[in-house]
Amino acid sequence: MIELRHIDKEVGAEDARMTILKDITFSVTEGEFIAVMGPSGSGKSTLMNIIGFLDVATRGTYHFRNKDVSTLSENQLATYRSTEIGFVFQAFNLLPKTTVYENVKMPLMYHPRRTPEKEQTALVKRMIESVGLTARTNHLSNQLSGGEKQRVAIARALINDPALILADEPTGNLDSKSGVEIMKIIERLNHEGKTVVLITHEQTVAEHANRIVHIRDGSIESDTAVKNRRSASETEQIK
Repeated sequence: MIELRHIDKEVGAEDARMTILKDITFSVTEGEFIAVMGPSGSGKSTLMNIIGFLDVATRGTYHFRNKDVSTLSENQLATYRSTEIGFVFQAFNLLPKTTVYENVKMPLMYHPRRTPEKEQTALVKRMIESVGLTARTNHLSNQLSGGEKQRVAIARALINDPALILADEPTGNLDSKSGVEIMKIIERLNHEGKTVVLITHEQTVAEHANRIVHIRDGSIESDTAVKNRRSASETEQIK
């Protein structure tokens, strides 16, 4: 699904260039669960933005489903973002003073294929139910706990049935119990066939994945399989 080859990312003026990513090369096959680990400033979030078509590399190639991303127009990239990828961020990024229902429904407005209103209603309710928030459907986003907000964000990410879930520190703002619940949902999505790329600096979170890619100072230090994959149902504490 994802093939990155010799990806570099630089920012700044010519006389003050800063390298964020250096010679990043790895691939992700459909159905995999990959954790990208690294300390703050290692470049892992920049890498996620490139994978999610939110940023572009300075050098190197990125193929998504065998398509060279550099050949895609802005409209094509926007279509990929709305149909192929579900984003889950640490900060939730919910619309303030709007209901759970309205937040989850929002991506349908940007999908290239307009779904009839009756079908939209049924789909939104099904997504909300899938993350256990039916009783909170009409609550405003500012009336929710952190764990509930993240579950809304996951339901919103799933509404267009993406093949790839990109999760950037999805448990970072949550208490331990809520973190476990979020990882249970992410694991379930992977078991159902979703490809997951998860960004984290927590080893206990990364061990839920099949592979862990370690990044430091913009370069890959290691890319290893997880021999004893952690299960959220067995985890008592996730930060």
